[in-house]
Amino acid sequence: MERMTRTIGLVGSALTALATLAGDVAAQVETTLVPGSTPTVTHDLSVWNLLVHTDAISKAVILILILASFWSWAIIIEKALRVRRLNAQANDFEDQFWSGGSLDDLYDRVGNQPQDPMSAMFGAAMREWRRSASRGLGGVNEIRAGLAQRIERVMQVTHGREMDRLERYMTFLASVGSTAPFIGLFGTVWGIMNSFQAIGATKNTTLAVVAPGISEALFATALGLVAAIPAVIAYNKLSSDLARYGGRLEAFASEFGAILSRQLEEKV
Repeated sequence: MERMTRTIGLVGSALTALATLAGDVAAQVETTLVPGSTPTVTHDLSVWNLLVHTDAISKAVILILILASFWSWAIIIEKALRVRRLNAQANDFEDQFWSGGSLDDLYDRVGNQPQDPMSAMFGAAMREWRRSASRGLGGVNEIRAGLAQRIERVMQVTHGREMDRLERYMTFLASVGSTAPFIGLFGTVWGIMNSFQAIGATKNTTLAVVAPGISEALFATALGLVAAIPAVIAYNKLSSDLARYGGRLEAFASEFGAILSRQLEEKV
């Protein structure tokens, strides 16, 4: 949050400098134009023209920001749809799990080919249960300690592996949210430099000379904000949703572990 506040302050300072420069140039143009005359030089300041006629560094900045924005939106849409789908699958699985049916029958239906992380955790625990049962259960200590610990461990490993898959590319959203404003600010500074260089080369301070550079600067700033703002908002929202889903998996693992422990005690 502190970094975003500092970034907004830097961008605001750059925009203030641009506004001051534009005001000075406009005042000079007003005093140098002959009364009744009209400027004869016009420039196309459309977005496409800015992309075509900018220098290599400005094009690189714009291209990086556009690609980062598109890739961020692809990640946002994919993650949002996936979280919604996983919650629906978890609801269906919990309905089957708590329906009172046999756990072995449920494992035969969904355990071999799990479709979501919750069923994958269930399948991993049931495989360990069946593997131990096929070898025969040892003494009381083996039943209550060794097997229970192995079942808990395999569920933890499965939980960590599934959450790693779900959180993939989340760091990209965080990176875009924190770096895109600075990349846009770099484009802004570069555009201002081009404007001053054009003034020095032509010794002319008319808007026709400085407008293209200022437009490039403002365009880079806008692209940086367009890429960063959705990435930050989506990262916070998706992180919260994934953390909530991860807590749901942990609660299921605890409940399922308690059920298996009770069944172990009944067999003693």
